[in-house]
Amino acid sequence: MMVMTHVLVGIAVSAVATVVFPEAAPIALVSGALGGLVPDLDLYVGHRRTLHFPVYGPLATLGAVALAVAAPSVETVALATFLAAAGLHAAMDVLGGGLELKPWQETSERAVYSHFHGHWLRPRRLVPYDGAPADLVLAGTVALPTLALGGAVVDPAVVGLLTVAVGYTLLRRRLADCWERLARLVPPSLASYLPDRFATARRSTGLPPSDD
Repeated sequence: MMVMTHVLVGIAVSAVATVVFPEAAPIALVSGALGGLVPDLDLYVGHRRTLHFPVYGPLATLGAVALAVAAPSVETVALATFLAAAGLHAAMDVLGGGLELKPWQETSERAVYSHFHGHWLRPRRLVPYDGAPADLVLAGTVALPTLALGGAVVDPAVVGLLTVAVGYTLLRRRLADCWERLARLVPPSLASYLPDRFATARRSTGLPPSDD
């Protein structure tokens, strides 16, 4: 799923948390948004493996929520919202498409790596790919109640994310074509630094993936 959806889910989590503990509102908003974003920072270093934890993430969330309930404070609520958003990010990606440049082609059976199981979890494709219309609908569905709970700080952020999500959805397939063309232009000596899905695009045209 697109990163905008994940960040919106993180903001929604923080909005719910701050209804119970309003004192944590500013920090919880930031921690929830960061929790939705941070897993995708592994985009160029083992994407959906390095920072995605579909089993350990939710387990860590349970511990953090228990701590926040037992000892509520700005810090414990912020930690719980961060871990909840990050854990949801990894779990949600299992429901999406495969780890490939054009996931609508359904050529990859890798969704998210589970460190608990020691192997890749297969994509469920309930949301066919990041930037699919279903992904945008999910983002909007999460955003609406968040707007109802939000305020002067939350609402502009949510509207901004939704605007970017609409643009990304409209351009998603064209962007994949552009990325594929750019991947073909990368010299073989630098191709090893490309994510696997770009290397696959090079191989599909007969280009060497790297000098190795």
